[in-house]
Amino acid sequence: MRIGSIGGRAWLVTADGQGVDIAEASDGRFAPDPQAVYDIWDELRIWSAEFPVDRLVHVDPARFDLPVPRPRQVFAIGANYRAHAAEAAVAPPEQPVIFTKFPSCLTGPNDAVSIRHERVDWEVELVVVMGRKAQNVPSTAAWDHVAGLAVGQDISERSIQRLGPMPQFSMAKSLPGFGPIGPLIVTPDEFADPDDLELGCAVNGVTMQSSRTSDFIFSVSELVEYISHLVPIYPGDLIFTGTPEGVGATRKPPIFLKPGDILTTWVEGIGTLVNPITEEQAA
Repeated sequence: MRIGSIGGRAWLVTADGQGVDIAEASDGRFAPDPQAVYDIWDELRIWSAEFPVDRLVHVDPARFDLPVPRPRQVFAIGANYRAHAAEAAVAPPEQPVIFTKFPSCLTGPNDAVSIRHERVDWEVELVVVMGRKAQNVPSTAAWDHVAGLAVGQDISERSIQRLGPMPQFSMAKSLPGFGPIGPLIVTPDEFADPDDLELGCAVNGVTMQSSRTSDFIFSVSELVEYISHLVPIYPGDLIFTGTPEGVGATRKPPIFLKPGDILTTWVEGIGTLVNPITEEQAA
């Protein structure tokens, strides 16, 4: 199953690019709010197997907007790819390194990202969207609590990140627009192996990151287990699972995003984000 949002309304989308407005196709059984679908995920899954296919229409991918607009919690994982830990010259962590992204940073798969700093970096990420409350969940049952997977960008301002004696991860990665996700939420059963997906990003058509999630230090199952033993994870919550090697800050010389750039981000089997980088205008 694939869920998207168009005009702030939840859509069910097929693999061949057709879709239906869920509220309309269900004759009001489900609310149009895309965030609400995760609270009734099991019921929606049952309905999706029998929805009226005669209502399907072609969907323009450029119309997709933010599919999870109001998560309670947004977790993010640092140094979760072996090759990225190596390029950052840090030892592979013994347990997940967790920080948060503020939900206010989230934006859609086709939205412009306005910047006003000079050290803004890209970080392609696989994003996990929860479909059931997870608390003290063992790794063997973790995927049962996942609604689906999305493409994400953990855009980061490296100067803010390094201010002061301690890293400022959450602030540096939560400026407005610094969390594009989408274009769809795709259920795990749509993948041959959801633990081994190709992902990458490009700036102005030049590939900057290219890897596979099989390079994770901590798998999706292990992340859900670890976080859920610390705090409850609720339906609609997000987990940004970390970025692979190829970020701009570690290049020699470093490369950073600038107004006029086009940031393109993809994950195998899910789709592509296309986010123009613009200059933030003074208020």
